[in-house]
Amino acid sequence: MAEECTHDCSTCSAECGSRQTAIEKEKQNEGSNVRRVIGVVSGKGGVGKSLVTSALATVLRRREYVTAILDADVTGPSIPKAFGLKPGTVNGCEGGMLPPRSKTGIEVMSLNLLVGEETEPVVWRGPVIAGAVKQFWTDVVWGDVDYMFVDMPPGTGDVPLTVFQSLPVDGIIVVSSPQELVSMIVEKAIRMADLMKIPVLGLVENYSYVRCPDCGREIRVFGESRIEETAKRHGVPLLARIPLDPELARLSDNGQIELLPDGIFDLAADEIERALPIKKD
Repeated sequence: MAEECTHDCSTCSAECGSRQTAIEKEKQNEGSNVRRVIGVVSGKGGVGKSLVTSALATVLRRREYVTAILDADVTGPSIPKAFGLKPGTVNGCEGGMLPPRSKTGIEVMSLNLLVGEETEPVVWRGPVIAGAVKQFWTDVVWGDVDYMFVDMPPGTGDVPLTVFQSLPVDGIIVVSSPQELVSMIVEKAIRMADLMKIPVLGLVENYSYVRCPDCGREIRVFGESRIEETAKRHGVPLLARIPLDPELARLSDNGQIELLPDGIFDLAADEIERALPIKKD
């Protein structure tokens, strides 16, 4: 691979080892019909990608779309716990693996559903992890899905690159937090999407503020946010500002994320419907 590779093979004549994998998308399982694929990304861990992924799948499910989650954060999977799904609940059929469904019918595939215990570590190197993510696309019988959300690991390394090159990603949502350091790292995620020619649907800021229980004032625990400046600079919408709320943490920890209150993620769901419309039957 050339040192200055942009991963855009359409403008490159070099015959490098990664050329074919970069231009050929992996085929869906024959039993799958996934209409839209949305990546949830950030350049840094711990900013709430899994919360945003779970919440968006939940909100769009309430709007009567068929939603699914492919948990690409193989070494740090938290999606099953948020939905109350247990290890060892993946069944198989002649066509491949069948993803477990949440209480409201959201399909989920995660490595933590395949291991013996949810605390069992996955000590794999990058190429093996990337191969597992591909198999979640090719070897899982997803059936008919309107919106699939891919919960990415942090950074711009093996797995995000594998997802962008191998899956038909229609757009990404970038998750941030108010610290200036995180905002800088978010720029890296946006620029990676630009290199891969994948649209950025919008930004979500987590840990934006704490609401005072007495007066209702928003307290900026991490200082003034720069997320609006970042969104404006890149010409993308700000989809949500999520407060530091113990209730959200409680719902995730108790496997009850589908009881998420209305309102916080409505604008994000509206933008997804506008940018990536699905014709309901």
